[in-house]
Amino acid sequence: MKKRKMKAMIATGYGSSEVLKLREVDLPAIKPTEVLIKVAVSSATTADGMMLSGKPFITRLFVGLTKPKYPIPGTGFAGVVHAKGSEVSKFKVGDKVFGETTLGFSTNAEFLAVPENGVILPMPETMQYTEAASFGDGHVTSYNFLTNIYKLKASERILIIGASGALGTAAVQIAKYKGAHVTGVCSSKNKGLVKSLGADEIIDYTVEDFTNSTETYDVIFDTLGKTTFKACQKILNPHGHYLSPVIGVSVLFQMMKTSLFGSKKVLFHATGTNSENKLRAMLEEVTEIFKSGKLKTVIDRQYPLEKLAEAYTYIAKGHKKGNVIIINTQDNE
Repeated sequence: MKKRKMKAMIATGYGSSEVLKLREVDLPAIKPTEVLIKVAVSSATTADGMMLSGKPFITRLFVGLTKPKYPIPGTGFAGVVHAKGSEVSKFKVGDKVFGETTLGFSTNAEFLAVPENGVILPMPETMQYTEAASFGDGHVTSYNFLTNIYKLKASERILIIGASGALGTAAVQIAKYKGAHVTGVCSSKNKGLVKSLGADEIIDYTVEDFTNSTETYDVIFDTLGKTTFKACQKILNPHGHYLSPVIGVSVLFQMMKTSLFGSKKVLFHATGTNSENKLRAMLEEVTEIFKSGKLKTVIDRQYPLEKLAEAYTYIAKGHKKGNVIIINTQDNE
């Protein structure tokens, strides 16, 4: 029997967006415990772009030494259950679902196979595909950092660097939900957006060096990895924490050093390396915040699947507001 085909973007190796090619590939064969999802919307993220580049080299330990282990990029998805394995009991054909594949990637395609016990949930009736596809990136990562990696408390002062990005827009809202005093760092053109998400104060990095601020903070969340612990030490309170989701030699060195010496700490974590059970639990928790009306997804641009390379070129410029999403179908209500 002839295998069914689907369109997918394929990374032919490591590099920038030019390594991405639209191809026809076999439809995923599902196992008894998996569902086949017709992808309506998928994500394109800064983290995915880093993985695609293969830099820093240490990331290849997770995704393949010489070329991507999973050639179809993308981790966030939202769509409809198209078929299910014989042992699947949690979902039925026609269910709207969303979630994250983490290091399994493969979402920038027309169809996707996901374990029913993976990072996948039914979509709330009030949620749209366009916002659902990015939940596993900015929302879950920021929630992980402000709830698990650092337990942010009400009334604590937090500085969020890159407050207008995918992680930043989520972090501002989650920090406010937890009762913290939030200062967002962004450019002048994004001040209105960040303020509308709940930030108490805004620092425009184009006119002011926030590292020379007279204010001090209990926690600094550098969502972009654009600064360093050394540069931020003087604006951290005596027992303050510097958080980074971006891996690098400097961050890892400072994390080890501060774990042994001094009262100010550096914390790094790769959220995608958590177990599927833990990630699914965090996705459930941020979904509850969404249902309460306290968390929304900021979307900057939308691209069709065949223009994924353009999406990553735009992301690489480092000026996106919120999330970039990839549309497979017009049925994305």
